[in-house]
Amino acid sequence: MSARPHQSPVQPLDLSKWRQAPNCAIAMGLALALAGALINLKQFGYSWLLAFMFFLSLTLGALFLVLMHHLFDAGWSVPIRRTCEHVACLASPWLAVFFLPIALLASRLYPWMGPELQAAPDHALHAKWPLFTKPAFFLVAIFCFVAWYLISSHLRKWSLKQDETGSARCTHAMRRWSAVGIFLFALTLSLAAILWMKALEHQWFSTMYGVYYFAGSVWLTLATVYALTRTLERVGVLRGILHEHQYYFLGSLFFAFTVFYAYIHFSQYFIIWNANVPEETFYYTLRERGSWYGVSLVLIFGHFFLPFLALLRIDAKHHFPLMAFFAGWAWLMHYLDLSFNIMPTLHPEGFPFAWVWLDLGCLALIGGVLTKVFLKHFRAHAPYPCKDPRLGEALGQYHPKPRLISGGELGETETIEEQIEGLPGSEAKGGAR
Repeated sequence: MSARPHQSPVQPLDLSKWRQAPNCAIAMGLALALAGALINLKQFGYSWLLAFMFFLSLTLGALFLVLMHHLFDAGWSVPIRRTCEHVACLASPWLAVFFLPIALLASRLYPWMGPELQAAPDHALHAKWPLFTKPAFFLVAIFCFVAWYLISSHLRKWSLKQDETGSARCTHAMRRWSAVGIFLFALTLSLAAILWMKALEHQWFSTMYGVYYFAGSVWLTLATVYALTRTLERVGVLRGILHEHQYYFLGSLFFAFTVFYAYIHFSQYFIIWNANVPEETFYYTLRERGSWYGVSLVLIFGHFFLPFLALLRIDAKHHFPLMAFFAGWAWLMHYLDLSFNIMPTLHPEGFPFAWVWLDLGCLALIGGVLTKVFLKHFRAHAPYPCKDPRLGEALGQYHPKPRLISGGELGETETIEEQIEGLPGSEAKGGAR
């Protein structure tokens, strides 16, 4: 018994005319980034940090999906796992290279690194010693990139080896790496979010900030993977190996993380507002000035209410034009979300509309390079784990076991319903059903 694989109702997609898009993005982004660095080096640093944290969230979200696939021994996510593996491997060493401008401009970006704060007594800085020190800042960066490289590269290495051998040893190795990797993932993501983004305002603290960044990262990645999977199916790469439940589960998870992100963000705000401690409230007081208040309202309605209400219907997860819209919408909302976290430090008066071109330039440069690397790796290997033991399950196929008859001979196969009815007490179970 097998379920019919998902058949795309749309015409095949030809992407030949978009082959030069990454190169164009790199050229345009490089020109804008260089211009921004020459005009205002500090603004360039903040725009670069925003673009870096944006694509870091995308790669870490993909790594999380791979870890969850192995930890839960999932079947439905087998066809999309290879895509997530390649995206996760972009975190290191490629994003480590893009971290260099942040490391070089750290003293300009983070006020607590300045000599005046290092020499003068600062209670908030002293309370967070030794994490908020220059040596710790760079040691944590090295630790994070090494951890991400080890986890992502080993998971992909064993996945590719499984394509060659089909051995169960590969599956067990990926499970072991995931069991260790999930703890390293939680630690490194929290450290990265705190030291590279929250540390822009070192006086402020939040125990939920790491989870907040995690929720937004996975939300963005789910929408991106949905769009990538749909695109790869239309160009013929994944055609015939996708079932409807891949799209349904991706859409459902996107809906779930829409709620989860809103819950975390509201909880953080509500606890700080309710406690009314000046060391905490100044963070949101700053973000209620000028046009930042309007950005906060856009996040409330655009990051939560719009996708939440639109995806309440079950069939909305299969409506590809709607999901394609929300894939692009997720990129816009995540950009605004990161701007809401990063830019008020430099522009307390309001959203820096005059510097959006520099933000887009940095995003285009990093995104173009990462896209070229992703396509290179994707073309070099099988587009999906072709010898994964759960691939048949992902396609909705069921292969029943043969039934023994008298004399130990094999009889005709039976469906799962027939097997259940043959068990003791099946009459009662059938009545309950």
